[in-house]
Amino acid sequence: MTKKIKVLLVEDDPNLGIILSEYLNVKGYETTLAVDGEKGYDEFIKKNFEFIILDVMMPKKDGFSLATDIRNTNKDIPIIFLTAKSLKEDTIEGFKLGADDYITKPFSMEELMARMNAILRRVDSNHEGNNQLKEFLIGKFTFHAEKRILKSEGEQDQKLTSKECELLRLLCLNKNKVMDRTFALKAIWNDDSYFNSRSMDVYITKLRKYLKSDTSIEILNVHGQGFRLSDS
Repeated sequence: MTKKIKVLLVEDDPNLGIILSEYLNVKGYETTLAVDGEKGYDEFIKKNFEFIILDVMMPKKDGFSLATDIRNTNKDIPIIFLTAKSLKEDTIEGFKLGADDYITKPFSMEELMARMNAILRRVDSNHEGNNQLKEFLIGKFTFHAEKRILKSEGEQDQKLTSKECELLRLLCLNKNKVMDRTFALKAIWNDDSYFNSRSMDVYITKLRKYLKSDTSIEILNVHGQGFRLSDS
């Protein structure tokens, strides 16, 4: 594969984690290994992963809780659960949380790879023709993320700064859903400090100003959570 797919592997068994990580790297993936759910979430918010593999039973934060946190910010990223249990209830719970697949230990590396490839083929098919999510429609505006330009017929193009562009892109990716404040801060500023939080509020105000000519567009504060972009 020409472009390495970034995989987050969260597995508390150090031996299995290392073996899986090395196997995936040999197969052409770029794998990050985390040994518990909290470390897994920390890694998730720092990098743009394209595939998630989660052990279910883990210390500090179990796989189901971690999947819930991930789904709150990214509804589409593929998730495979690994479990030592074969309980029907666990399987159902995993799929309710948005799992794409569920593998019971012990399993072969070839089985994992086959299931990953099947999921990725489906994801690629679903995303075909979407221009890599570099262009978004927001009301009467067209947002060109790669060029950092906000366009609207009859109005002068608005050139965005890198931070404005990254923030608007996250809002667009979560359009009509809540964009978590902490996730956005760590994704864009790499730190959720008070100073950076106030800085983000300033950029939100600027984005509202750029979009105000279309009254159907709102960037709403969701108390205690973050922001929601809507263009109803």
